[in-house]
Amino acid sequence: MLSVPLVAAAEVPWPQCAAISAQDDRALQAFYHPLNDQPQWLQAGQRERLAEALATLADDGLNPDDYRLGSTAPQALDCAELTHSLAYWHAMQHLYFGRLPQELLEPIWQREPWDKPAAEAQLLRWAQAFVQKPAQGFAKARPLSAQYAALRRVYAAEREQAYAAWPLVEPGALLKLGSRGARVTQLRERLIASGHLTAEPVAEAELFDQTLADAVRQVQREHALNPDALVGSGTLQALNLGPTQRRDQLRVNLERLRWLRHFFEPDLLLINVAAAELHLYRDGQPVWHTRTQVGRAERPTPLLKSRLSRLTLNPSWTIPPTILKKDKLPKIRADLAYLEQENLLVLDFNGKQLDPTSIDWARPGGIMLRQPPGPKNPLGHMALRFANPFSVYLHDTPSQNLFAKAPRTFSSGCVRIEAVDTLSSLLLSEAELTRVQELLAKGDTYEYRLAAGIPLLMAYWTVEVDGQGHVTRYPDSYGHDAKILQALLKADARSRI
Repeated sequence: MLSVPLVAAAEVPWPQCAAISAQDDRALQAFYHPLNDQPQWLQAGQRERLAEALATLADDGLNPDDYRLGSTAPQALDCAELTHSLAYWHAMQHLYFGRLPQELLEPIWQREPWDKPAAEAQLLRWAQAFVQKPAQGFAKARPLSAQYAALRRVYAAEREQAYAAWPLVEPGALLKLGSRGARVTQLRERLIASGHLTAEPVAEAELFDQTLADAVRQVQREHALNPDALVGSGTLQALNLGPTQRRDQLRVNLERLRWLRHFFEPDLLLINVAAAELHLYRDGQPVWHTRTQVGRAERPTPLLKSRLSRLTLNPSWTIPPTILKKDKLPKIRADLAYLEQENLLVLDFNGKQLDPTSIDWARPGGIMLRQPPGPKNPLGHMALRFANPFSVYLHDTPSQNLFAKAPRTFSSGCVRIEAVDTLSSLLLSEAELTRVQELLAKGDTYEYRLAAGIPLLMAYWTVEVDGQGHVTRYPDSYGHDAKILQALLKADARSRI
């Protein structure tokens, strides 16, 4: 038996050991009890296997310094036993749930919260089962997705690279084919440093030539930007993202994938808000994807987990209060004819139509604006509804030209879907689809409840790795990456104390 009693830390201090929290004490009790309260780290080889497994966590973007093993001198073996168990357990937790609390940094509203106690119980069983093979335990605790494995490989490779700082391209006027000057030379040096250009001598280093344009397009594709070879503010920001920042972005997204694993389901409608893309999964396999348009930075699309439950066919659009106040009222005050031009009806809160000339537009009260179904309606001919406290939904849009842009942050929070008819055909049975098409043809607004909905996850991540190992980085339009990175760096600093 252990010579150090496993009792509440608040009652009896651990002799010669660092302070152990009540939470860790409970974890130790739960860990050791099914193991008959027997020591697990007496053998030097077993302790070495744990140390080796902990070192591999650096490739997960975790800091091995967080998992200190303590002295193994004979007089400190009791403490070493406990510190080894805590290091092992903490590593399992961080791989399975994430190093940081997602709910404080990038919360996702959930219609039906996932069963975290059941997940913790499963993790404890794994920790006990693999205690003699900690590397296998860590492999079990890691997200099993191919995306996590690919991102981890890329991060491990970049972490080992000894990059010098890349040359910066100074801000200034738009650079394009035919531009000349010192900033073009800076651009050329930056692209050589990252391997997008060879270092071969050129006749005019200050000329933005076709070779330079092709290299800029490659960088733009890697950052999900329009590949137009124009170096404006967005492309300049991508170019000036140096090696350290690129590694940090990978690390942040490894943490995100550890969070998000618990929200995934085999059948899922998955939206990456950062990429403005939608993916449909069946039985855990991707079957279709399309582009979306998401909220602007000042009106971000919320992150949530819900279930698609109904379709609004030929929807009218009741303008939300924020859009009414900030977007519509200034235009109406400037010209009352705007209402007729946009086919907007003025209604009271009971739905009764009002005469626009009877309204004091300087101080309107008790009114709402509604746009009937039709080709100008911003919701197109279909909206896809789901429970949420943000009053957001997915919908068709007449602004189809904006899907060719990047980034696609154009909405006021709702998600506009490209090829919404294709999506509905994949979600509905043949009989449902026939009925929906009949109702759409009538032109009237109709609420169609789905016989079998599908889980919907609207999440946010800024790096993806494809099957060939190519990395795509998406603009961090909402500035979430910096907040998560700062929290990781603070955790690193605490582990060094």
